[in-house]
Amino acid sequence: MNQALLVAKNLGRRKLRTGLMLLALLIAFFLYGCLESFDRAFYASQNSAADNRLVSVNKVNFTLPLPISYGAQIGLVPGVSAVSYQSWFGGYYQDPRQFLIMFASDPAGYLAVYPNLQVTPAERTAWLADRTGLLVGRTVATKYHWHVGDHVPISSNIYTRAKGSHTWDFTISGIYSFPTDPAREGQVIMRHDYFDETVTFGRDTINMVMFTTKSAALNEAVIKRIDTQFANSPYETTTDTAAAFNRAFASQLGNIALIIRLVLISAFAAILLIVGNTMVMAVRERTREIGVLKTLGFSGTAIMMQILAESMLLSVTGALLGLAVAGLLITGLKDVIAGFAPGMHLAWQEVVGALGWAVVLGLATGGLPAWSGLKLRIATALGRI
Repeated sequence: MNQALLVAKNLGRRKLRTGLMLLALLIAFFLYGCLESFDRAFYASQNSAADNRLVSVNKVNFTLPLPISYGAQIGLVPGVSAVSYQSWFGGYYQDPRQFLIMFASDPAGYLAVYPNLQVTPAERTAWLADRTGLLVGRTVATKYHWHVGDHVPISSNIYTRAKGSHTWDFTISGIYSFPTDPAREGQVIMRHDYFDETVTFGRDTINMVMFTTKSAALNEAVIKRIDTQFANSPYETTTDTAAAFNRAFASQLGNIALIIRLVLISAFAAILLIVGNTMVMAVRERTREIGVLKTLGFSGTAIMMQILAESMLLSVTGALLGLAVAGLLITGLKDVIAGFAPGMHLAWQEVVGALGWAVVLGLATGGLPAWSGLKLRIATALGRI
């Protein structure tokens, strides 16, 4: 009987116990796959902004308004190449639970500030010509089965129209993609002139000014000049790179990375205790068998490697099962999570990382019982009942 067959026989001896250990490992690596994939996608979207794109917001808080005239004034600052502005609309489609990441912006400026946005020339022209036109990210269009030319009603949980309605009527002018910044494919952009002429409050104000500089090397000088220009005014500004602003905005949700690490550490610590203790018990039950094997000529090293192989096989199998379930769940929910972590998928980084941890976990849980198998004396093993 070879070592591989012994390993398989030992794992299949107590099927319920082996199944429960596999379930525990599956849960741990399922969490690892999901959380690590979310962490990578979430923070990748925060850092994907062009390095020469800047954002100016109200110095007190980015939720407070700025005058719409700030857009034109910032456009005159030396070193600035393109300017746009936007206001948060707070939109939802049909049901408040179907919220939309929706902004009101000036179309020409928006297309200039985001030159990597991909939309057909015909759709670009249609959006520039139609005040009720809507530019929809591919992720949103897929989710709600929208097409160019569709008429859609979208409501706001913030603003009210002059007639008391919370709903605006739009025509979808274009559906865009954004390969260099997938997070933007989860957004919807309406025209600010349509927004400004229909709301009952907040007219002639914006939430932020987005602009690009001629070179990232000019960023610091441009930032200083803009914030100095509006210092001591009723609407002072704070300006930063778009990537830094995105990270600051995401931090409002809390330290996602820390939360993920704490959850994973807790999960793996619990699994280490459960599987490790179970492996110790399983080897202890086989004490006399180990004594017989040594009597038949199996060395202590061979016994130790056999026990480690059991632990490693168990751990790696549990990891692969957990990753498979995580991959299926992520694929099934990709439309739901696209707004927070666009492009989230189970990548090779998560697979390699999980297998690495599976090896570590296998060595940790099998180390103590393997050492005891190595050191166990034949007389002691055969003398135990």
